[in-house]
Amino acid sequence: MENTMELIIIQSQEHETLPHAELKAVMECENVKGDTYIPTKGLTIIKNLNKECFDENYKILNKRLAYAHEINEIIFKKEFKNSKDLNEYLKIKDNEGQKNKQNKPLNDLYDEFKKIDLKSYLKESFAIRIKKYDKINLDTLKIEKKLGAIIKNNYPNVKVKLENPKTFIRIIITEKSIYIGYMKYKLNKKHFQEMKPHKRPFFYPGSMNPKLARAMVNLSKIKEGETLLDPFCGTGGILIEGGMIGAKLIGSDISWKMKNGTGINLNHCGFSHWTTHHLDVRELKLYDKVDAVVTDPPYGISTSTGGEKSEIIFKEFLDSISKNMKKNALLCMASPHYLNLDEILKDLDFKLIDRHEIKMHKSLTRIISVIVKIESENRIENENKI
Repeated sequence: MENTMELIIIQSQEHETLPHAELKAVMECENVKGDTYIPTKGLTIIKNLNKECFDENYKILNKRLAYAHEINEIIFKKEFKNSKDLNEYLKIKDNEGQKNKQNKPLNDLYDEFKKIDLKSYLKESFAIRIKKYDKINLDTLKIEKKLGAIIKNNYPNVKVKLENPKTFIRIIITEKSIYIGYMKYKLNKKHFQEMKPHKRPFFYPGSMNPKLARAMVNLSKIKEGETLLDPFCGTGGILIEGGMIGAKLIGSDISWKMKNGTGINLNHCGFSHWTTHHLDVRELKLYDKVDAVVTDPPYGISTSTGGEKSEIIFKEFLDSISKNMKKNALLCMASPHYLNLDEILKDLDFKLIDRHEIKMHKSLTRIISVIVKIESENRIENENKI
């Protein structure tokens, strides 16, 4: 389709399901209309993006995604029946202009690369890099040099610059496909390094890493200007990631030290639309209901509540949270694998819609659950009786 464009996303492979789930959630809540296709593990292509909205959608994905390493505009692609055909296509011929038996020029990557109009993409300097998948065996340096020479020959005013070039061309090669991409906007990878828990003004051991916190915020489908609640805010890591996408923030914690520390960290980030509360989550009664909840309850939650069983406390916490959420709002929460969340949700105004497992160590798997606020039949019946 002439009025559509494509993006190719190089995703983190540190988790099996979270990167794609995060991408789909962001596309839905930000109204990015396109079709996703996974050519191989660690790659996702978004097809059929409207040309008029393309730049805006590119920026949105760039701003929000945590489990993405690169996002590139696809300017050329080619697929093959098998790896043998691909290898032949990539083979650098000894003689320029070599012809086949039919006396026609050989159709290979280098011939086709020369025909791509890169004028609108190239600015002052460039670098070209290959990333290969599916354990294919290629001399990537040789191919990069050949393609770089073609650019220099066709565009003599543009110089090679390997560090921080003005133009970055990415070649992605899988077992049966080649994609040539142009990186228009860089992902802000520094943020996730600078916001690591031990680098914040207020630090406490056991805090969630910022990439997972951002992914969970994205799974909640919160939008800019909406209100995000973390009822176990700890040091404020989840709220920081919500603030980075423009959400209004509410934090709560039973520990005054944590509540105060969250405020210190949110101030450090320069956020203005936030409030924090020092109270037991079961006593939380907000004036306005929130658009989403993202939280990582302490797994030893019963130790601060008189030794009550975790199942009871989690049920009371979830019941309290549901009363502070808008209908159809999403709750994204972490919990230990040994907690029977399905059983806990049975009598509550929630429905589980997605789940992801993260192996922490031999004895613990962290479960990331996405749960939607609903109106249960029991509650509707009770309200009708009143």
